Amino acid sequence: MKRLQFIQVLAVALGMAASSASLAQGYPNKPIRLIVPFPAAGATDLFARTLGQKMGDKLGTTLVVDNKPGAGGAIGSDQAAKAAPDGYTILLATTSTHAIGPAISKLPYDTVRDFTPIAHVGDAASIMLVPVNSPAKTVREWIDYAKKNPGKLNYASSGNGTIVQLTAELFKAQAGVFVTHIPYKGTALAIPDLISGKVDVLFDSLPTGMPHVRDGRLRALGVTSLKRSPLAPELPPIADTLPGYESNTWFGFYGPKNLPADIVAKINKAANDALADPEVKEKLARLGIEPAVPGTPDQFAKMVATDAAKWKKIVVDRKITNE
Repeated sequence: MKRLQFIQVLAVALGMAASSASLAQGYPNKPIRLIVPFPAAGATDLFARTLGQKMGDKLGTTLVVDNKPGAGGAIGSDQAAKAAPDGYTILLATTSTHAIGPAISKLPYDTVRDFTPIAHVGDAASIMLVPVNSPAKTVREWIDYAKKNPGKLNYASSGNGTIVQLTAELFKAQAGVFVTHIPYKGTALAIPDLISGKVDVLFDSLPTGMPHVRDGRLRALGVTSLKRSPLAPELPPIADTLPGYESNTWFGFYGPKNLPADIVAKINKAANDALADPEVKEKLARLGIEPAVPGTPDQFAKMVATDAAKWKKIVVDRKITNE
């Protein structure tokens, strides 16, 4: 009896393996739905369309961008988590959805158990912006200025629980300064107050912040990546003053859990090949996004786990909420 049961289990396992291999061998044979959990025309959406078009060429199909915004990216991410694991629904996730979101909100899915990591595809650094009449011309001078004026300075963000707020809170924690938080509904609304001097500092994205620097309306003190960014090579890393300081918005592809390894490998290769394309690189540079170094799904998963642990510590230590 036990022998019969073993043979039955083995047959089922072999059947499932054969089915998975057959699915991967013919993949893809129809368009792939690429869920972007943010609104159309934003940086994440434009990134998805730029990379998706070239990936479609590599895969021999079309990647159809499907914008599903809402709840900080949770609505679109939930749809991706609940999709069939056949490779025809993938998600473009970000730091907000898979590293910060779990620490801030109660989500209808588990960002580790309910997804299959596919590929890390890009990073976007931010810059530290101050008014042109600020007495500080370097990161060190700004820290010294803040320490001499505890509680008198403020920083703007794009809202409670956002990467912009957490970037500033990480800076405060490492610099040992007390600066008051002023949340706005987007950094675009904070820029006029920063220019006028009502706000003392803002950590904004490179493409939205640098035009104000280059036209002389704001001053940039540093970049939040560990190394100088090719998108603004004149700016020193904040890490030169605060060793180890880093805050990047990463972008990456996920599929639903149990996505076959062969399909994961095909999408991963298509993404890495597309990122190496000169046209894609040029378009991403205009968005302020650096292509990720080609890597494996496991490397991507480990990077996200490290990033999530870092932001969870900041959320807990600084008592940050999204309200």
